[in-house]
Amino acid sequence: MSAGATAAPARAGLIARAEPIVRRVLRPTLWAVVLFPLPWMVGRLLLDQLGADPIDKLERESGAWALRFLIASLAVTPLMRLTGWGWLVAQRRFLGLAAFFWTAAHLSVYTVLDWFFDWGEIIKDITEHLYITLGMGAFTLMIPLALTSTKASIRRLGGSRWNKLHALVYVSVILACFHFAWAVKKDLTQPMLYGALAAGLLLFRVFWRTRTRDSRRTSALVQSPKEG
Repeated sequence: MSAGATAAPARAGLIARAEPIVRRVLRPTLWAVVLFPLPWMVGRLLLDQLGADPIDKLERESGAWALRFLIASLAVTPLMRLTGWGWLVAQRRFLGLAAFFWTAAHLSVYTVLDWFFDWGEIIKDITEHLYITLGMGAFTLMIPLALTSTKASIRRLGGSRWNKLHALVYVSVILACFHFAWAVKKDLTQPMLYGALAAGLLLFRVFWRTRTRDSRRTSALVQSPKEG
């Protein structure tokens, strides 16, 4: 028996043993990770621990969390493919909504604390600075995704239409990565890391779709002589 044939059952057994543990701890852990940064940042703000420009620090940290959760939501589908854990789809929606929440928080810091609802200056800033335009574009694309994240929306739109609509998340994450890199300007370590992760997840999607299409084509070719 080959090493690959031996490793496959062992890997399947490991995944089966891990599943009940992961199911039990995953959602509470995600809630903690999503919510913890908020009191942490507010506490540091009240204690004057955000440096010389606390508003800029809040903008950057809230935006970074939004991008992290957006990328994490994209990572769920490859994990589902590799483990066969279909129940993870609910966690994907959860992480997508977390990304939208933190994007809204990021935008709130920008509009409320940075510009004090000065809509004329905000619009001018958006139109004059491309990286802010990209960020607003990423947020705008996330709005219909958040509004249609429920099971009722999936039933109403139909699976095919819902999947096509939610493919906008890939455009959103690309815009968000460029927005983040442009906003940071100096130390590009984090933007490059997040960009690489997003690119890897996009490539996985392309690879999986190509593999699935080729498998269906091969299956059709094998079956067609019998049908003839």
